[in-house]
Amino acid sequence: MAHLAIAQAYASHQGNTMTPPPRLICFDWGGVILRICRSWEEGCAAAGLPVRPGSETPEARALRREWAARYQIGALTCDEFFVGASQAIDGLYTPDEIRRIHDAWLIAEYPGVADIIETLASKPDVETGLLSNTNQRHWLRHLPRSRGDRPDFPAIGMLGHRHASHILGCAKPGIAIYQAFEQATGAAPHEILFFDDLQENVLSARACGWRAEQIDHTGDTAEQIRQYLFSHGVW
Repeated sequence: MAHLAIAQAYASHQGNTMTPPPRLICFDWGGVILRICRSWEEGCAAAGLPVRPGSETPEARALRREWAARYQIGALTCDEFFVGASQAIDGLYTPDEIRRIHDAWLIAEYPGVADIIETLASKPDVETGLLSNTNQRHWLRHLPRSRGDRPDFPAIGMLGHRHASHILGCAKPGIAIYQAFEQATGAAPHEILFFDDLQENVLSARACGWRAEQIDHTGDTAEQIRQYLFSHGVW
């Protein structure tokens, strides 16, 4: 499906060669630049914890989503989230175990994406950005540590405009976060090319007038990005 989408995007670009290339290339983080866990089961496995009975019921999933939604718009501190998420599922996991799962959720940067970002950052006619649904504890892992040690996930540090849901106070796919990004960067909607792994986020971006493409997080994300950059005339 990803290859079909790329082919269609290329055909569209070829049929409309008068469209100027985008000037701001914006990335989502998880699922595009960074491989992450995609389920509670994966998160537990990454943290070395079992999936306990009752933790995967529809009710438990809904409660976790509710707490995560508040956390990712900055309405909760990290500790408030760990305690609240634990209490919401009747202590099936302690706050410390919730923290361990949370920390294990971020796995590794996809091969090749940092090279693309570095190349884009060197182009004088292109700006780069990030628009991510994330949280304070995850966000810190792209920053240098207090002792000057290398960040866990440094690639997004090369992006020029870095914006996140917990800082902006709103999240994708809500329209407000796209408008906040435009205001912060000064970019017009049609000047932005956005990569995200979730269809609803891509559709919202397009509804705002952005050029947006969905990345298949199970595939070679770097190659997909390269193809889309070519089809949109950036390369």
